[in-house]
Amino acid sequence: MSGCTKMRTSDFDYELPEELIAQEPSQVRGADRMLVLDPATSDVSIGMFESLPDYLRPGDAIVLNNTRVIPARMFARKESTGAEVELFYLNPDTEGRWICLARGAKRLKEGTLLRLRTSGGELSPYRVTVAGKLPDGSCVIDLTGNDPQEVFAACGHLPLPPYIKRPDQPLDSDRYQTIYAQCKGAVAAPTAGLHFTEKTFAALKEKGVGRVELTLHVGAGTFKPVSEDNIEDHPMHAEYFVFTPEAAGRLNRVRAAGGRILAVGTTSLRTLESCVDDRGVFTPRTGETSIYIYPPYRIKSADMLLTNFHLPKSTLLMLVSAFAGMEPIRKAYRVAVRERMKFFSYGDCMLITGRV
Repeated sequence: MSGCTKMRTSDFDYELPEELIAQEPSQVRGADRMLVLDPATSDVSIGMFESLPDYLRPGDAIVLNNTRVIPARMFARKESTGAEVELFYLNPDTEGRWICLARGAKRLKEGTLLRLRTSGGELSPYRVTVAGKLPDGSCVIDLTGNDPQEVFAACGHLPLPPYIKRPDQPLDSDRYQTIYAQCKGAVAAPTAGLHFTEKTFAALKEKGVGRVELTLHVGAGTFKPVSEDNIEDHPMHAEYFVFTPEAAGRLNRVRAAGGRILAVGTTSLRTLESCVDDRGVFTPRTGETSIYIYPPYRIKSADMLLTNFHLPKSTLLMLVSAFAGMEPIRKAYRVAVRERMKFFSYGDCMLITGRV
């Protein structure tokens, strides 16, 4: 938690024309615009993402979240009535069953048998059972002996965010993953990383910029709006992460040598803030983090932040406001809207060159 200052959710609202919400990725990965914000002066400029290496120096390091998005959305038919059901996988429970959101969940009763559809829409041989309902509205799905990886492969759809108003397409299986995605487990992409290409990494390496990876499995809670008037009343979701001794050691050496750390995305930053002390020293950790960052929280782990633009009244907008200051962020978003930049997962990005 960031302190006792009472802040309102409305402090993090802004007007966004719907047509600025990107529905498709850019034609070429990395061919996106980049707004550059200097929090110290509130200066804002707009260029292209490919210029990112120009803002880094030899001895700096970038930190990337190497989570991989799983095909977490599935469609099924009730065996008893033929009614259609949409499932959204969240995570396993302690018995290996699935915790899922279900469209039409109020009509799903314990014991309901569902037959999953393949990713192509045909009925599959896989049948699952509703084993229970949870207080938050999600349900427990028993796989009844099915292999989870087989089910994902045969029946899963890539879980595009709710503000992308179209079904997933073959292109998304590539473009809604970072090129360095490795560790399966996320139900949403760490979208700041979607801009990176091998060309970008080659330019960073040539400049002497290090590359450090961690893992945070992005959960569906990342899209949950803050509905409470007082932001401190919002229950923050938890996400599983891995921050290895190698990663901690490398970042400590970067700091000791006077280098700067660029966190690529809010998920990388949340992980780093969960593993750093007040002196800026990193300690390896593995587990869950529900860290909730909002002004006047003082960032200790990263010196720069690359991030996409975030939803109004969201915890991620609060996080970047803590990093750069509320007024600089408000100015940056006004400029982004005025210049018709693209917003959210498939949109343009913002480089914050320092922290408050």
